[in-house]
Formats: sequence, C-alpha cells, structure tokens
Amino acid sequence: MPIKVQSGLPAKAILESEFIFIMDEERANTQDIRPLQIAILNLMPNKEETETQLLRALSNTPLQLEVTFLAMESRTSTHTSVEHLNKFYKSYREVKEQRFDGLIITGAPVENMEFEEVDYWEELSQVFEWSKTNVTSTLHICWGAQAGMYYHYGIKKHSLGAKLSGVYKHHVGDRKISMLRGFDDYFYAPHSRYTGNLKEDIMAIPELKVLAESDEAGVFLVMGQDGKQFFMTGHPEYARYTLDAEYRRDIGKGLQIEPPVNYYKDNNPDEKPMFMWRSCANTIYSNWLNYYVYQKTPFDWC
Repeated sequence: MPIKVQSGLPAKAILESEFIFIMDEERANTQDIRPLQIAILNLMPNKEETETQLLRALSNTPLQLEVTFLAMESRTSTHTSVEHLNKFYKSYREVKEQRFDGLIITGAPVENMEFEEVDYWEELSQVFEWSKTNVTSTLHICWGAQAGMYYHYGIKKHSLGAKLSGVYKHHVGDRKISMLRGFDDYFYAPHSRYTGNLKEDIMAIPELKVLAESDEAGVFLVMGQDGKQFFMTGHPEYARYTLDAEYRRDIGKGLQIEPPVNYYKDNNPDEKPMFMWRSCANTIYSNWLNYYVYQKTPFDWC
C-alpha cells in the first residue's frame, strides 16, 4: 500500500529497505486520488521508533493513506529532537478544524500516574472529545486505550502489581465482527504494561464489546459504538526486538524484572526473540482500515 509521508521522514528509508512502498509529497501531488487521511497522535518518548512500527503495520492493504503525525503541545519531548518535531509533527490546535478518516492514539509510559496527573491530560481530553465528531474511527493503543476508556466511559485502570511483559496467547470472540475476520481461534500478541482494565467493568458498558482476550493478559481488544472506537491493550505493531530493548533498558536501570514471557527461546535472553505476532498485526490494522475507516468514510468527508 502506498503511504504518503513528508519527504525526509527517517521511517521512510527504513520501510523502503523492507520493500514497503512509501510515497513522498512530491510524487503524491501528481496523482488524482483521495487518500485516506490518518492522524497518529504519538505519545511515546522515542517517536521515530513508533513512527516506523505503525507505518509498517498500516502498510498491508491496497488502500492509499496520507499520514499526519500529532504531538502534544503541553508536553516537552526529551527523547525526540525539536527539529524532528517541528518538521514532521503538528499540534491538535493546528488540525482541530480538520476531519480525519482514522485516528491512532498510542500508548505512553505514564501508567503509574493518575490520568489527571499527566501533564497533557487536558489537551488529550480535547482530542478525545474532538474525535467524536471529526474522526470516522479511532484506534487506541495500550495506555491510550486505558485513557480512552476512562475518558469516554469512566472505566478505571488497575495496577497489576508487576510489569506484564511478553507475548501472550489470545482467543477471539464473535467472528461475525469484521475486525476479527481472518483471525485463527488463537493468536499471539505482545503486551508491555503495569496496569490493566477489568473485563467486568468493560462489559458493564452497553456500548462496548470485548472482541479478544487472554487468560494470562486479560482483555486485548474492545470495540465501542459499532467500530467508531477500538481499544487495544497490547502492541501487535511491535518489532521483533522491541520487548528485548525494553527488558534490557529496565535491567540497566537496576529494576528487578523477569524476561518477557514466551518471547525468548527456552526463556533465555541470550537467544533471538521469537516473532509470533506479525500475522496478528497485519490482520488487525488491515481490518480496521478496510472495514471501519475506508468503508464507512464518505468520499468528501475531509
């Protein structure tokens, strides 16, 4: 799938080396086509890594996308250069009058804080509210999913006591739901978090439906308002070595932490991580784009 991004975005060269078709602005301007407008609110500290992961995950349908990266103005980034942010990112204030076919809200390493204590919570709340009217479908990831369920439905997150990290087995629910098309009965997906949501709290909300879950990791995918919202507690977009990098970072900080579950061969961190979730990533992002963004957005929406 051709993805239109700004010329010079570092992720472009990485993905092109993987034979993923990334189109820059100059070439896109020569085509008479209305690409899907996708906004990505990137709350992760290492924004460049997350850019690559998400663009890779979005690349597996024939649909053409134009991606706009967003960052919070009320948060000063310490892991991404000001030059990168100024060149490739916009603020909510700059796009709030626009409409987008799809919106992705990433996770953030602020799980152990109350939502209202997060320094950009007020601005993020404005994005949540704006998404109700200006976005066809929003996909919330990890902490973004917890924050979205809290803002929209008042569902609280709960501490897990220890970090949930690894690649977990999940089972699907109602196969008649388009988001689950192409999934096997069981699939694997990575998780990396300290908090979670209780299934009974989610099921108490009539507008929400649990689509997939894990016996070990809990609820994985929740649909709201028949697909206008999705809340995904895991990270199928993660690359092979992402959990490995997080584990070694935590060890370097002196944290007493176990290796990610079901990730290294024989649970040995010296072995190459096993990559068991690529089909999950391809299917879930393709289904979201096709069934809940492309097929539900009017041609003249944006």
